Amino acid sequence: MNATYRTGLAAVLLGLLSMVFVGACSGPSGSGGEGPADDHSQGSHEDVVKGPHGGRLMEQGELAVELTIYETGVPPEYRAWVTRQGKPVPPDAVDLTVELTRLGGEKNVFTFTPAGDFLRGDGVVHEPHSFDSRVIVRVDSKRHEWTYRSYEGRVTIAADAAAAAGVRTETAGPRLIRDVIPLYGRIAPNPDATRTVSARFSGTVQNVRVSVGDRVEAGTSLASVESSDSLQVYAVTAPIAGVITERRINAGEQTGDAPLFVISDLGRLWVELSVFPRDVAHLRAGQSVRIHAVDGQLKGDAEIVKISPAGVSATQALQAWARLKHSGDWTAGRYVSAEVLVGGAEVPLAIKRSALQSFRDFTVAFENIADTYEVRMLDLGRSDGEYIEVLGGLKSGARYVADNSYLIKADIEKSGASHDH
Repeated sequence: MNATYRTGLAAVLLGLLSMVFVGACSGPSGSGGEGPADDHSQGSHEDVVKGPHGGRLMEQGELAVELTIYETGVPPEYRAWVTRQGKPVPPDAVDLTVELTRLGGEKNVFTFTPAGDFLRGDGVVHEPHSFDSRVIVRVDSKRHEWTYRSYEGRVTIAADAAAAAGVRTETAGPRLIRDVIPLYGRIAPNPDATRTVSARFSGTVQNVRVSVGDRVEAGTSLASVESSDSLQVYAVTAPIAGVITERRINAGEQTGDAPLFVISDLGRLWVELSVFPRDVAHLRAGQSVRIHAVDGQLKGDAEIVKISPAGVSATQALQAWARLKHSGDWTAGRYVSAEVLVGGAEVPLAIKRSALQSFRDFTVAFENIADTYEVRMLDLGRSDGEYIEVLGGLKSGARYVADNSYLIKADIEKSGASHDH
């Protein structure tokens, strides 16, 4: 599948995702005429009635409650103002509770205490501000209740549509985060699997039977030479199986001491890596190396077998050689980047770096619960280029979007996510 086709397919599948998007917000419900949808609305076309402090205004009979998440200069916290017939109710005369139910069933409960002319919630309203809200107010022993949905960074996608788009999830959990040194180099034939072939006796080349690129077996006749001394014709044969990588002779030419052919077993390749002096103290034979082709997606594993004792270039870079564990589709001369494992530590929670996206001012991943995906704001730690430690924002055991997470981000942005208070 070529790149143009993949790009077109991704666009079509993204359109399918948008078609199956389920509106995240709907109007509120509860015991008596609460305000409309949400101050963190996503996909809702209803207007939220705002109070004088910019918060959501909920009214029931003579009583009104304005509730907002305040986060200017402080961690996000609830603040509320209660009025009756348009006049402030003293904060110490109000019993206020807010109950939040998040995706997956987690519940947060906030109680409020007086703080000047308003009521302040007793904890931080952690991101994302995406939940079903229940507001309970008691004034003069009379109970009032409102419920509403407040979703952001959330989208629902049918499982078959997500699978067709290539959205793949993994489970967050413990992981070895590797300490690595980045290096660069190229694939080369292993000298232990390379042979030069010379004529046993000097003479005249009668014919040459192979060319560069030909595969030969051990014992294959490569050329015929007539000895200058005995005038006998003898065969020059391949000492090993491999590929002819150099041919230095043609029919009618005289042989001498110089090699006629070079044969390499290309099933036994290795990697020549340039190493700066500051890094050489961290390298030793036996270390694992992760290899990536700089011109494509090909990747593989190798192991360092030796390190040169002195600089081999004008930059004084040292040379290290790593043996490929599986030559596979690698070809000699291909340039690569490499990461040498020089240590590492097990961390309690890590995810793939390919899961990360930007959302508002945060670096995020998307948790998957049933057919719903929701943003998770992350605190991140060390990384080895493939996985990254998660210090906060996601729980161990959570399913997260590991591949093609950009499709989830695009669908959320298309749905019109907002973050208003």
